[in-house]
Amino acid sequence: MDRGGIFAGSDPFALARAWLAEAEPVEPNDPNAIALATVDADGLPNVRMVLLKDIEDDGFVFYTNYGSKKGREIAASGKAAFVLHWKSLRRQIRVRGLTEREEGPKADEYFASRSLKSRLGAWASQQSEPLASREALMAEAARVAVTKGPNPPRPPFWGGVRIRPLEMEFWADGAFRLHDRFRWQRPALSAEWVVDRLNP
Repeated sequence: MDRGGIFAGSDPFALARAWLAEAEPVEPNDPNAIALATVDADGLPNVRMVLLKDIEDDGFVFYTNYGSKKGREIAASGKAAFVLHWKSLRRQIRVRGLTEREEGPKADEYFASRSLKSRLGAWASQQSEPLASREALMAEAARVAVTKGPNPPRPPFWGGVRIRPLEMEFWADGAFRLHDRFRWQRPALSAEWVVDRLNP
């Protein structure tokens, strides 16, 4: 298979890290922004932008409030999908897979690395729930600042979500809309990847 150049390599996670590294100096804002897709109990999709925080050896990790709509939908289905799209590079990566929580030292470390106001905000916000006013949110953040102090711990309802892919697709723009697409698939997390070139 003619999979050279920007598509070369035998590890899709290393390839994803390489593409993200190329995007970081040229993408104007948040090169790690992903459009995360989940479905509700009726199968109706939801999509929102979140920030990808880590590309591991076998997964992608972002952080959220587990009580949020996306958190509840992920917990119910155990599945999610996302796309990373870089206009500057004219490339994208699509990922579909199974989810698991990251609630250990890694989540604690990431939470501690955030600004104090962001940590207090995580405690104060009942993410995705109705809010009476911005003033009410700011008052709750102020209350949390008093009760939790200058070094608030990670909330038990907040942590990482790891997506372990069953499918990844690397896409690059081509002339006359004849794009290059390579799909990596595996029937189970323990299985070997199979790579196919797809029609644009």
